Amino acid sequence: MILDDLDFEVLRQLQRDATQTASQLARKIGLSQPAVWRRIKRLQDAEIIAGRELLLDAEKVGFGVTVFLGIKLATKGRVSLDDFERTVGAIPEVQTVEHVLGLYDYRLRVVARDLADFERVLRRRIMALPGVGDVEANVLLSEERLCGPI
Repeated sequence: MILDDLDFEVLRQLQRDATQTASQLARKIGLSQPAVWRRIKRLQDAEIIAGRELLLDAEKVGFGVTVFLGIKLATKGRVSLDDFERTVGAIPEVQTVEHVLGLYDYRLRVVARDLADFERVLRRRIMALPGVGDVEANVLLSEERLCGPI
């Protein structure tokens, strides 16, 4: 599917606020509501728009600490990557599991109520998983979400 400038503008606007209606988008980009709706539908059918997600303010719902963990598996043959991903992804405090290239095999985004809660999650859930070797933790101090690269 070839995208034109209007498709990219629809995507940019939806990245900023996915709750906008087709009518609101139409006014912003200068198209009719049906034309915008057809573009959105075409982008969804082509799986360019893969879904819409709700972003919560973790701190306001009681999770005041976010930590990025770098995890190096001790022995790759001891546990399959699929098994590790499935198991670690089932831990409720783990928000993302990213298989990466570099010093670590995985990068996790973990939320916790406070540092004591994070330590509990780390010791009892993450470090107890088969195959976990070296772990590096980086506590998030601040974050700015950017809409990119569209």
